[in-house]
Amino acid sequence: MAGPELLKVGGREIAISNPGKVLFPDARLTKLDLVRYYLAVAPGALRGAGGRPNVLVRYPDGVGGEFFFQKRAPANRPDWLEVATIRFPSGNVAQEVVPREAAALAWMANLGCIELHPHPVRADDLDHPDELRVDLDPVPGVEWKQIREVAAVAHEVLHEHGLVGWPKTSGSRGIHVIVRIERRWSFDQVRRAALALAREVERRAPGLATSKWWKEERHGVFVDYNQNAKDRTVASAYSVRPKPDARVSAPVTWEELRRCDPADFTMLTVPARFKAIGDPHEGIDVAAGSLERLLELSAQQEAAGDGDAPWPPHYRKQAGEPTRAAPSSRKARPLVEIGRSAKLEEAMAGLERWKERHPKAAAHLEPADVLVDRMRGSSSLWTRIRVNLEHVPARLRPKQEALDPDAAPRENDTAAHRKKAKADAAGKH
Repeated sequence: MAGPELLKVGGREIAISNPGKVLFPDARLTKLDLVRYYLAVAPGALRGAGGRPNVLVRYPDGVGGEFFFQKRAPANRPDWLEVATIRFPSGNVAQEVVPREAAALAWMANLGCIELHPHPVRADDLDHPDELRVDLDPVPGVEWKQIREVAAVAHEVLHEHGLVGWPKTSGSRGIHVIVRIERRWSFDQVRRAALALAREVERRAPGLATSKWWKEERHGVFVDYNQNAKDRTVASAYSVRPKPDARVSAPVTWEELRRCDPADFTMLTVPARFKAIGDPHEGIDVAAGSLERLLELSAQQEAAGDGDAPWPPHYRKQAGEPTRAAPSSRKARPLVEIGRSAKLEEAMAGLERWKERHPKAAAHLEPADVLVDRMRGSSSLWTRIRVNLEHVPARLRPKQEALDPDAAPRENDTAAHRKKAKADAAGKH
């Protein structure tokens, strides 16, 4: 095994342990490649994640292996690395890393942190977000063209309510629109403004977009207002994503969004793009706007009968929140669960095997009938696949079968990963 490689970054020395470890087998990219990527785009990456507490999402074995969320900064960390004390809705407390310089990004990448996952607050004021995040999440089968159309509607709504939206590819299938806001409102108020925005986008584009929380009710592109709830994070600008091609969540202009292909933005292409054109989000920090008009829209919606909407399941029950139960549990909707797995690819492979066993039923499925749920535990993510048989004739509907696969991680499964994390001091990660 190769020894560590020492890098000088802004006057600091960062030891990159096992620099040749392959993190992206298909793209043949190593840990050192990841570190050099973040150094190349550091001004842009710090504009998105810098000065904010970040959850460490660690991939000790690269994108093909298990990963885990580490909310607490490692005890063995440089004395110059800043941390902030975060209090979660669960009542737990953790000190999270606050990167402020390129050396911090290199240090995080050395831990196998492929992604950057900042909270929407600055370290000097953890109670008042300075970002509203518009997360456009397509249901299976939705094409990129439709996602862009919904983004254009969101842009229109934001502009009419006095706000500037800054678009970026999510690095996966969707689009994020980041909105800088004045630090005057609580998390709950920002979430409520995001809900008002989502409902207005749905009203203007009812066939393209939805604000419905339950996947059984969604179609088209879901405008995920709950990404603005306290303790939620999204991949920030210039974050690499755990995709085989090392895809990047890339900031773009609104004009560029109309013609770009998200597959064009990878670890291999974005540094040259950044050097050539700079950061399309360079002006974001001077564009902070007011939520007052969106909150007025929220009040109008509530007066018309649209109050609060469901929160994520691990949050305490909120005042005014509707019944927190999926429609299928309130009425007879024919659902079968296919499989569970820590890896999305394995869960989707189980779905394909189910379709092969039941071709007549599969022929009647619509794209939105496949419900892909990303389930989040305290330190891990896993995927659940369900199928809505509503469009399948009753005589062709398969019965519930044994799950295939049945491999959702248990929370204590991450103990091995935490043990790996202790290798930080030994330089073995």
